[in-house]
Amino acid sequence: MDAFFASVEQVRHPELRGRPVLVGGSGERGVVAAASYEARVYGVHSAMPSVVARRLCPSAVFLPGDHAHYAAVSRRVMAIFGRFTPLVEPLSLDEAFLDVGGSVALLGSPEAQALEIRRIVLAEESLHCSVGVAPNKFLAKLASQQAKPRVGERRTEAGAGVLVIDAEGVEGFLRPLPVSAVWGVGPRTAERLERLGILTVGKLAEVPEPTLLDLFGEAAGRHLWRLSRGIDDRSVDPDQAAKSVSHEETFAEDRTTHAELERALLRQADGVAGRLRSAGIAGRTVTLKVRFADFNTVTRSQTRGDPVDTAAEIAEVAGELLAELDPSPGVRLLGVGVSGLQDATVRQLRFEDLGGGTRRDAERTVDQIRERFGRDAIAPGGTSPAPGERPWGPEESPGEQGR
Repeated sequence: MDAFFASVEQVRHPELRGRPVLVGGSGERGVVAAASYEARVYGVHSAMPSVVARRLCPSAVFLPGDHAHYAAVSRRVMAIFGRFTPLVEPLSLDEAFLDVGGSVALLGSPEAQALEIRRIVLAEESLHCSVGVAPNKFLAKLASQQAKPRVGERRTEAGAGVLVIDAEGVEGFLRPLPVSAVWGVGPRTAERLERLGILTVGKLAEVPEPTLLDLFGEAAGRHLWRLSRGIDDRSVDPDQAAKSVSHEETFAEDRTTHAELERALLRQADGVAGRLRSAGIAGRTVTLKVRFADFNTVTRSQTRGDPVDTAAEIAEVAGELLAELDPSPGVRLLGVGVSGLQDATVRQLRFEDLGGGTRRDAERTVDQIRERFGRDAIAPGGTSPAPGERPWGPEESPGEQGR
């Protein structure tokens, strides 16, 4: 999907069409989660500090984000994809892989299906999407990126919308791309390659496999060698589960005491636990993330014998991890996550489960109240947000469930 969060807001607020729209925090420490193409012309992009974005584009309209609404629109878009093939693997709210090989006889060529998908999404959701058609996932993702609108100095130029790469065109497509286009090539790897004079994927493909293995190790070296040649054997997996569920929050002002952080931690744990239970999953590893005022970031994790899916359990573990840290220098960001996910119904029976009235029962009752009366109907004691503070729970902002 193209500029998904911002585009969804422009559909919901037609008066914003054609105007620069930014989704994210508008405060001094806010961060842009999504930028419309009208805003990108000014140099604004996602993950940019909001103060910088406002300086670059003073006319931008800031919106706080509505994760629940974006998720609802995403489900409708994914359902459109499902009309063409059952093999749909979502990567995020706004991106998915589709294997349409089994639909060719009934629905036409992959390119024809891509064009029809774009038409239906536009007709039913008033949203634009870009589609890459290729022999494998790596190439399809690159093709979809190349098919998107192009941002120039003064305006946005329409993209191809659909870009097809057939087997004969793989080498020609990959050769001129920068090495950073290869999955797994981050800034450090790109810098190492550039020092060797390797600036493009074409140049990377000329490096013998043994040389890459010597330079980057067996796993990374073979990964680079294969992808530089367009080799990717991964299949589309419609049942791929989330790898983690997490939430992090940047505070408007630094927090310097454990009491302040524990209050925020319980709020976050409550939201994460609710999402775990709604998905029917639980996790064994709880991770705490703390970013201090000087931007130094530390993470601490603890793995338990039994999987957790309640706010009390998550907050208890995260609180123990937090107690080991000194917040007095000032904490600007706090986050909690759960990983090592599994089916929540598969757990060892404990004595406390035999008598009824467990924590899990209580939190399931909370889920039912929220489902009937709304997310703000009930919250953990002592977690009502202070003035200017984000409401409890991660559903108030986009893009916080990890995969």
